[in-house]
Amino acid sequence: MQFKRTKRNVNGVLLLDKPIGFSSNQALQKAKWLYQAAKAGHTGTLDPLATGLLPLCFGEATKFAHYLTDADKTYVATMKLGETTNTGDAEGEVLERREVNVSREQFEAACLQFIGEITQVPPMYSALKHEGKAMYEYARAGIEIERKSRQITIYQLAVNSLEQDVATITVTCSKGTYIRTLAEDIGKVLNCGAHLIGLRRTATANYQIAQTITLEQLEAMTPEQREAALMPEDSAVLHLPAMVMDDDSSFYLQQGQPVWKSGVIPQGLMRLYTEQQVFLGLGELAADGKIAPKRLIRQMES
Repeated sequence: MQFKRTKRNVNGVLLLDKPIGFSSNQALQKAKWLYQAAKAGHTGTLDPLATGLLPLCFGEATKFAHYLTDADKTYVATMKLGETTNTGDAEGEVLERREVNVSREQFEAACLQFIGEITQVPPMYSALKHEGKAMYEYARAGIEIERKSRQITIYQLAVNSLEQDVATITVTCSKGTYIRTLAEDIGKVLNCGAHLIGLRRTATANYQIAQTITLEQLEAMTPEQREAALMPEDSAVLHLPAMVMDDDSSFYLQQGQPVWKSGVIPQGLMRLYTEQQVFLGLGELAADGKIAPKRLIRQMES
């Protein structure tokens, strides 16, 4: 007889160091199984080739996952000059090889051209959808779909090393940036071609790679240690201003009612806390001057 595992109400954010070879969903399902969690979601796809910071949201924290999906991110990327592939990375077939004769100064000058607001055409080998199917499905069938260019922002692009035909860069960028495409575009500027051979995400929003744990570490933990490894739900929205509400206001907000508050109220969304520093969720300044509940979390009974 097979026994069904009991699903648990687990709440919080796990900062996972995703291993190479795992899709984001495979990593999520493994962590979800270890926690026996009833509900979980990841916060933006990392390719199987990529490693590094993948925040996983459990339970009530899933209500704020899109803020992490939309957040700025930092990557350390390793690229091979002189070769282009059909996927833009090491998993693809080599399309062309060229001689590489690039100095550090030339490479840095090429990288400088990509700092700031730029346009980028998403790659065919991507999870972007076209008529309900992922682009990579069309690409594998040999079908090319026209993709619209879109605006992204490269906030920082630092050259870490350049040794012969292999370069390592650190990139801080806006959501929707394809580092594979950036590597290819740098290769075009240098007139030698390039593709990505390594990628590691080191930061998402306010989270850093030093805070992560691996699946192996998670497996070795006791259930209590796993629980303690979770970041609180509000850690996903620390970029928003905070407001402390008195007990009456907290009560009415949890009933779905807008409340008055004296003093200076920030515009737009805000984090709401009780006087006991319990996170209630998000509220928003309404047109009538009241604070209206926007995205509240279910309070666990103590």
